[in-house]
Amino acid sequence: MGRVLAQQVTSRYAIYNGDAMEVLPDLPASSVHLSVHSPPFRGMYHYSSSDRDLSNVGNYGEFFEMYGFFVRELTRVTMPGRCNAVHCMDVPTRNHDSGAYIDFPGDIIRLHQASGFSYVGRHVIWKAPLKVRNLTLAKGLAHKTVTEDAAQATLAQADYLLVFRRDGANPVPVRHPCGFTEYFGGRRPPADVLRYRGWTGDQTQNRYSHWVWRQYASSVWDDIRGNLGLPDDDQGVLPFRESRDEDDERHVHPLQLDVVRRAVVMRSNPGETVFTPFAGVGSEVYGAVELGRRGLGVELKPSYYRQAVRNLETLDAGKPEQLDLGAGALA
Repeated sequence: MGRVLAQQVTSRYAIYNGDAMEVLPDLPASSVHLSVHSPPFRGMYHYSSSDRDLSNVGNYGEFFEMYGFFVRELTRVTMPGRCNAVHCMDVPTRNHDSGAYIDFPGDIIRLHQASGFSYVGRHVIWKAPLKVRNLTLAKGLAHKTVTEDAAQATLAQADYLLVFRRDGANPVPVRHPCGFTEYFGGRRPPADVLRYRGWTGDQTQNRYSHWVWRQYASSVWDDIRGNLGLPDDDQGVLPFRESRDEDDERHVHPLQLDVVRRAVVMRSNPGETVFTPFAGVGSEVYGAVELGRRGLGVELKPSYYRQAVRNLETLDAGKPEQLDLGAGALA
């Protein structure tokens, strides 16, 4: 399996410490049923000092040249008709204080379209403005800026989950014969809807599944735990602080589990393989395994890999202790 520094392989998941571009070529064609990842964008966060780290490339164009190799390999290993979900956000220009942004999601979309994927759409993942301000200390989000010169005010930039489908006919449909049986989010389903949870009769009458589907199918996800700014909001992510190295430039936090779980349950069947080339502290693999899929991930940074192993080991020992969030996005 390519050149890896360490690995943890079980019957439920496999996670490797190494460069995904050395692992991907060893995966059989059309063997992945769903992939979920956050690309490590240069200039936004500093993850490691490795020259193999995409966050350390020289410029925006070079990033997409390198990232293109990953996307083309994802096209090869993804089953036709199946999906790749990419978590991302608009990124600031080189002058972070200018309040000007680059359409990073748009460039990701165009890269995937050129690589054999069709663009399905995007979910806007809402973030609490005050929480973003407190975490980032962005001058443009300060109320003082609005009072002095609102033209300089910025936005609490949303995250996005971009959904792509590999071209071709899907040989194994993703089915939900009992509808959606779980809701992953910060709302409480109405009492008259909860009565239908576990409904096994005519699915056209399953009001619980209908309600869950309306939350999941929405183009705006404003109920993702980990983004709401609530007192217990830290329960939406995996532990991560022990994985930070001294040379990490910014506080980071994992991809919210609600985002991973929704992608997994919506777009894969139980027992199928969910892959991430940028595993971070293991959120995508964790979400896949807890929902009865097989998780497969690669992580370049040793400290993140070790934390991912610890997080995944808790799947057989109960839920992990949740820690406070920082600012940023770490898969």
